[in-house]
This record gives sequence, C-alpha cells and structure tokens, in this order.
Amino acid sequence: MKFTDFNLDPRVNEGIDAMGYETPTPVQEQVIPIILEGDDLIATAQTGTGKTAAFLLPLIHNVITSIDQEFAVEALIIAPTRELVQQIDQQLNGMGYFSGISSIAVFGGGESAGWDVQKRAMIRGVDVLVATPGRLISHLNLGYVDLSKVRYLILDEADRMLDMGFVDDIMNIISHLPKERQTLMFSATMPPDIRKLAAAILHNPRTVSLALTRPAEGVLQAVYPVHDEQKQGLIRQLLSNRELNTVLVFSATKSNVKVIAAQLQKAGLSVSAIHSDLEQAQREQVLLDFRNRKLKVLIATDVLSRGIDIDGIDLVINYDVPQDAEDYVHRVGRTARAENTGLAITFVSPREARAFQRIESLIGTSIRRMPLPEGLGEAPNLASGEGRRGGPRSSGSRKPGKGGKSRHHRGNKPQRPGGSSV
Repeated sequence: MKFTDFNLDPRVNEGIDAMGYETPTPVQEQVIPIILEGDDLIATAQTGTGKTAAFLLPLIHNVITSIDQEFAVEALIIAPTRELVQQIDQQLNGMGYFSGISSIAVFGGGESAGWDVQKRAMIRGVDVLVATPGRLISHLNLGYVDLSKVRYLILDEADRMLDMGFVDDIMNIISHLPKERQTLMFSATMPPDIRKLAAAILHNPRTVSLALTRPAEGVLQAVYPVHDEQKQGLIRQLLSNRELNTVLVFSATKSNVKVIAAQLQKAGLSVSAIHSDLEQAQREQVLLDFRNRKLKVLIATDVLSRGIDIDGIDLVINYDVPQDAEDYVHRVGRTARAENTGLAITFVSPREARAFQRIESLIGTSIRRMPLPEGLGEAPNLASGEGRRGGPRSSGSRKPGKGGKSRHHRGNKPQRPGGSSV
C-alpha cells in the first residue's frame, strides 16, 4: 500500500514526500481511512508505530479541504507533556508545510513571552491547537479562548494523561467544545479508566488495537545483573571507545541522572543530562543537540520515555529498572523506530529483580543475561527475581530459555547494529 492510495489532498502528499515517507505503517493503514470517514476512534498503539502521522495526515487533509473555513480553532490536540506537544507541532509543521495550515503549541514552563505568543495566536485564531491540559486550562480560565468551532478533538497518550491526574482538566476542556465533533483517542494501554473515559466522550467509536505490550521486533534486548555500586563502572566500560552515534540512558531520579552525566563526562564522553531542574530553553537546546548528533549520550529521567521522536538511536540503557513494566516498553521503544534496529540494555540489581520479573511477564519473554566485563567483580545472583518458575537458580546453572547460554545462542554476545558486540 502507498500513501497515494488514501486519496489525500495533493498538498498533503507533497508534505509526505518531503518528510521521506513511502509506505504507511500498520497503524496508519488502519487509522487513516477511519478518520477520513469521519468516525470516532479509540486506538491502542505504542510509541514508535507511526501513530502521530496516522492522525495528523488525515487531520491536515480534513482542515484544508473544509468548505467552511472559519478563522478559528478547528482542531484541538491534547497531549500530556510539553515535549510531546512540541513534537506533534513540529511534525504538523513538516507534514503541512505545503498546505498553509496554521498551528500553535501551548505548554507551560517557558518565559512570559511564550505565554503572550500563545495568547495572541489563540485570540487571532489558528487551524490547529496542540496543548497540554494544564496550560490550556490556564488560558481558558481567562476567557479569550474560543473552542466553539472545534470539529476535531484528539487525545494522544491518554493513559499517561490519566496517570498524571489530568482527567478533570480533560473533562473541563471538553465542556468548552461542541458536542458535534469527531473525537480520536490514542493510548498505549487500555486500562479500565481509559475505557470509562472513552465511553464518556466518544460516540460509537471504531477500535484499532496494535499495542503488543512488547518492544519492536528490531530491538535486541540484554540484561546485566549488577550490584548497585557496579553500575557506574559498567556503563563507562560499555560506552567508552564504542562506535555509537546516539545513546539514551534512563535513570529513576534526577539526582542520579546528574551523577551519571558527571561520571561519563569525566570519562571523556560527549554527555548531557535532561531533567526537571533545567529551564525549558535549556531542555530544548539539549534535545536539539542530541537530535543533531552534536551530543552522543543523553541521560534522562522518564520525562523522555514517551513522546519524544528522535530517530536513529543506537542504544538505550536502563540504568535503573522502571517500576512500571509498561514504561520499560516505552523506554526501549526509543530505539529500533521506523523499522530500524537497535539495542536495549538493562542493569538489574538484586533489589530490582522483582520489578524486572514483572517486565518479563508483561512482554512474554525472558531477556538474555550477560556476564559482567572483566575487572568489575562478580555479578550478583538474582535468584529471588529469577526464580519465576522452578525456584531459585544460580547464575551458573541457568537453563536454556532463561537467559543462559544454549545451543541456540551458541554463547555469542548480542550484536549491535553494524555487527560489533556490546
């Protein structure tokens, strides 16, 4: 199937060509026709599947081909974080470059000038408004935002918005919208709260489900059992003298992020950290440098685990095991995007063994354990976390299929894209 098969406006097709898209992803194949037909939709799709383009392309088509083109907000896209809002707005500008569609990204955390720019755009009127719930509510409360002409409402990463406590804000925003509209909801997971929200705001929605709750096929996964005090030495050894263009490292706390970045900088690596202590302009600059390959290694908290679209990441390292098993999928989903390949490595200490057990249960597979490099000491026995079936086992007696060597693995280390082992 080709994008031309959707019969989108030629200006949209120009944008598709300029972005370098050739064939639609599975989620795009299923979602785009439904949106063009005007039905409400609830789609379960993980990050990295092309879902942003799946709703932006038909949205641009619908807006620019509308007979009744008033100078007012026609489409509202709500997303949980400023990073995701900025990403969606950037992709909208790219895909809609030849269409003349207008948009504004509305999010908090910036200087007062940013507020004024957002205010002027909403008073003047734009085609598409992309916003975080909290900042949009702040503007709405001042009375100058008119959402009465909105014909399309899109909720992206709805599950994360509910996790962040935005359900009341979302319902408040929806109260300002016309009842006659097309509503699209995208979520990586489908817990009961999401189904309840969907029932409240969608009308006879069609359903698309492509969330496999597991990493993409192109992600090669590996685990290093470690003691906490061995993690710093391990990450230095893994990253030093490696031919990797981009590495994304996740840690649980911003204090740990700062420590890891400082240690890797001392080792001579091109490293920066991103966390909530940075000003918005600083965070944007760090992300820009990382995207432009001016920065090799980015250390981050989970603020980046969802919603940031950075292509070509060679390696994702989970320095700490995420407590939410689904966050693991989102973290490692930063690599192997758009049918590329990538490597995801997780450090697991004894205190994190149980959390990692939940991850393996969720994704339905046991991830291969790797021996520590020489000089780091002895690896811990994660028996308390690894005894999922059949009781504890020592690291030297793992059975095939439980992360140990087998005749299928032939003792080889996982291979990075390009062939060299980590």
